[in-house]
Amino acid sequence: MNINLTLIMQAAAFAAFIWFTAKFVWPPLMRAVETRQKQIADGLAAADEGRKSLANAEKRIADLMGEARTKASEIVAQGEKFRQETVEQAKAEAKAEADRIVAAAKAEIAQEIARAKEDLRHQVSSLAVAGAEKILKREVDAKAHADLLADIQRQV
Repeated sequence: MNINLTLIMQAAAFAAFIWFTAKFVWPPLMRAVETRQKQIADGLAAADEGRKSLANAEKRIADLMGEARTKASEIVAQGEKFRQETVEQAKAEAKAEADRIVAAAKAEIAQEIARAKEDLRHQVSSLAVAGAEKILKREVDAKAHADLLADIQRQV
């Protein structure tokens, strides 16, 4: 009988232990396990999302780098175009300035030639008057014969 009573008492103690464990120990353990599983699942999902985000960021960086290279090449092309335009404009301005200087020099030369011709006419008329004086052995009045002298100057 002792074996039966011991066996029954052990079974009753084991049943009480199972009931106590199922009622008070098992639910908090299951909640902790479920919480941990949820955290692990959330972590894995976040890691997967992070990988996707990283891939998207790398793609976006590559796109931005390509766009930056394109913009940089456009800026360089615009700079080169501006430089060429500036050089062409400077050449045009230099040519215009050279043409202006040449025109001014030609005008000055023309004025000098006109002055020289006028001086030469005066000298020729003075020489003509002096020659006429010597030929006529008398003095020719330049004021009295101004019309005649002007006519001589025009012919010279």
